Amino acid sequence: MPEETHTAEQKASAINQGRKYYGTFAEIGAGQEVVRWFFQAGRASATVAKTISAYDMSVSDGLYGPARRYVSRERLEAMLAHEFADLAGGVGGARGKTSPLFAFADTVATRTHGGNHDTGHGWLGVRFQASPGAEPSELIIHVIMSDPVTVRQQEAVGLAGVNLIYGALYLHDDPNHLIGTLLDGLNRHRIEIDMIKFCGPAFAQVDNRLMSLQLVEQGLTEAAMFTAGGETVQPSEVLYNKPVLIERGSFRPVTNVTLSMLDGARRQLPTTLGAASAEWVVLMEITLSNLMSENTIDHRDFLARVDVLAALNQTVLISNYTRFDRVTSYLRLYTKDWIGMVMGVPTLRQIFDEKYYSGLDGGILEGLGRLVQGPTRLFVYPTCDPVTGELQTADKLSIQPQLRHLYQHLVEGGFVEPIRDHIAGELNISPANVRAKLQAGDPAWEQLVPPQAVDLIKKNGYFGYRAPA
Repeated sequence: MPEETHTAEQKASAINQGRKYYGTFAEIGAGQEVVRWFFQAGRASATVAKTISAYDMSVSDGLYGPARRYVSRERLEAMLAHEFADLAGGVGGARGKTSPLFAFADTVATRTHGGNHDTGHGWLGVRFQASPGAEPSELIIHVIMSDPVTVRQQEAVGLAGVNLIYGALYLHDDPNHLIGTLLDGLNRHRIEIDMIKFCGPAFAQVDNRLMSLQLVEQGLTEAAMFTAGGETVQPSEVLYNKPVLIERGSFRPVTNVTLSMLDGARRQLPTTLGAASAEWVVLMEITLSNLMSENTIDHRDFLARVDVLAALNQTVLISNYTRFDRVTSYLRLYTKDWIGMVMGVPTLRQIFDEKYYSGLDGGILEGLGRLVQGPTRLFVYPTCDPVTGELQTADKLSIQPQLRHLYQHLVEGGFVEPIRDHIAGELNISPANVRAKLQAGDPAWEQLVPPQAVDLIKKNGYFGYRAPA
């Protein structure tokens, strides 16, 4: 690896002057902003085998095959496969005996002139050999560009592309550091990276769920998503104009109540919203604050939580959102359909705590307005008062006097709905008391957790599990 570099010019120059890697550049939608850096750096002939911009759809389809959407993961992967195979089988075949080969591709849509969207987005990827003749590995990202001027969005794509290529070629042994360099020369006001995927022999030890966490932890995005199978996804691939049911929690561990809340909300969907529960995308959200312990994140503990959620076939959203209204705003970027938020009475009380909205000019009124933008409903599971044993429901929420009329307005407007179907004997179950039992070797915890989770926790010793004496 060359001496640590930071600017796009330094990175392109280091690759060119190293005279080691040899590759192809295919760019659609934002000019040839990435390869331009390599031409400007000089000695580009040592690195650049070919550059192409297949802007015309018929030309693009002829090269890469038809696609439902041109700015998509599907199109990017077709570009990478075609260009790498073409390079390895053509002029790069001779060079490939001494040089690792790579193919870079991007497909991008910048802001629409005269349209309603000032942001652009795109897919960028690089397929590369870590050594001459090696099986290729691949690194792809999805970006959102926020500059108000098209040419600035194009510039941002150029910088991100150079960072991606340099990271893949020189930093693939340290994925966490690689992620931290992707915004070199940029900032979150200009570009956001909300999805990343590593694959191939160079990344054989990489867990893409941890890489999604790194995107949020290192501040490249506010939220990232992956499926039960561990596949990282861009939110629109999962959420586009679909109804969403989301439950936030620590899931340390998942308890019977966690699933009872979801099941209770699901059973009410057909009658209250006229929507079949099978149509809904279910998300389990874990916030960074829920992962923090003494200002650090235990990655092994994080993997324990998501392993258990995967065993229950749940899609996971990792976010840096402390307020629920920010979750709604995030989901509204991808769907205009129903958003159902599943929560318990204690969480509902937090939503009506004015201190959470101190950063908003409009205070709690602004926050609640954002929370219920579009078709939104809060499904509220009852709880049992630990002192009196009294059942507490959304129908009888105890809140500050000055907020009672506001709460009643939301109830009468259909934004708050109690979950009627619940199991009384489970209302006092919490992840904390389950965790205490399993750490103490008390087998009673096994009755409070779904069977799939029990097996996984015992097998892997998750959450400090101790076998009964």
